Amino acid sequence: MYSLFVGIDVSKDSFSVSGIDGKESVVFSLVAAMDRNGFSECIKAISSHSEDLSHVAVAMESTGSYHMNLLSFLTSQEIRTVVVNPLLIKNFSKLSLRKTKTDKKDAHTIARFLFTQRDSLDRFFAHQYKDLKDIAREREFILKLIGSEKNDIRRMLKSTFPELERIFNVFGDVMLLFLREYPSARLIRDADPECVMKAFQHTDKRLRISKPKEEIIKAAQDSIASSHPAIEQLLPGKIDTLLYLNKRLDKVTDMLVQWCESAMKDDLKILTSMNGINIKTAAPFLAEMGDYRNYKTYKNFIAFSGLDPSIHESGTFKGMSRLSKRGNRHLRRIIYLMTFCAIRIKGPLKTYFTKRRDEGLPFKKALFATAHKLIRTIFAMLTKRTHYVSGEMITG
Repeated sequence: MYSLFVGIDVSKDSFSVSGIDGKESVVFSLVAAMDRNGFSECIKAISSHSEDLSHVAVAMESTGSYHMNLLSFLTSQEIRTVVVNPLLIKNFSKLSLRKTKTDKKDAHTIARFLFTQRDSLDRFFAHQYKDLKDIAREREFILKLIGSEKNDIRRMLKSTFPELERIFNVFGDVMLLFLREYPSARLIRDADPECVMKAFQHTDKRLRISKPKEEIIKAAQDSIASSHPAIEQLLPGKIDTLLYLNKRLDKVTDMLVQWCESAMKDDLKILTSMNGINIKTAAPFLAEMGDYRNYKTYKNFIAFSGLDPSIHESGTFKGMSRLSKRGNRHLRRIIYLMTFCAIRIKGPLKTYFTKRRDEGLPFKKALFATAHKLIRTIFAMLTKRTHYVSGEMITG
């Protein structure tokens, strides 16, 4: 049950705070700078009016990037903080007869809005995790599109230049830009060698290939590819689509990481302290998992992900044990990727995976056994607020 409702109006260099109690009376208000001293002043004011921070609810409007650091700070202090759509606050403020608009007044309006929603606040906090989940799933969708486009490009190259993929990484930026201009061995053979070489030149010095460019001309001259004019026209369009999707993926990934760092910064640091888990897998994992406090034990979380065993028995018949796959398939996919990355790097998880393989488990069963161990470890780290360093969990 919440007893203190805090509204915060954020601007670029400062923020206004207003706190009201369970009787909708203002108990404190302040204006603080958007820096460490201002954050300390804010937490001091909140703590002085509530001995138990679990009884405090804080809300702020989404302001692009200005609110991110303050949101991250408050959540790191275990204060339930939610970002509210400005449109909801605007519509709520219209109910007031007073049209005065100041930062102090706006903070009070946000606090009052929070108070009126006190019986359904969990819905707002859950919505914050939903936003993260929406971004994570958009990223997953883009990855699927990228995979599909790559498969199409590979298929087309088998007709126009089948030798190319054996000697070059065709999905590097340099090769994609080159293939957009010369999508077949025939076009490379027919072109002036100097023009072909110029197609590798870019103003961005980061765009380069490791192998000699002359190799591609030689491979084109020896290619067994026949003439495919239609594919030569279609392939550049496929490459344009892939280049766009790659840029879109980078933007959505940055967005996911930014949101995750703001709402679950400490959880993100805990996960990435493990070998083999980077921010690009940890952020989608946390987005799909949500608040770890929603799960009583790691077994509940395993069941939620659909990694729990499904046993088929009838009388004396005992069927094979399989994964239930009844849970969150998006989360299950991320756990699979995290585990696969972890077993490729020297450490306890790789040792455990090797041990299970030596015991006779098939690759997939050994992998999912390791996934269970990974989940148990992550759940213990999150609940105990510990980091993983050199194979040991240490208190953060």
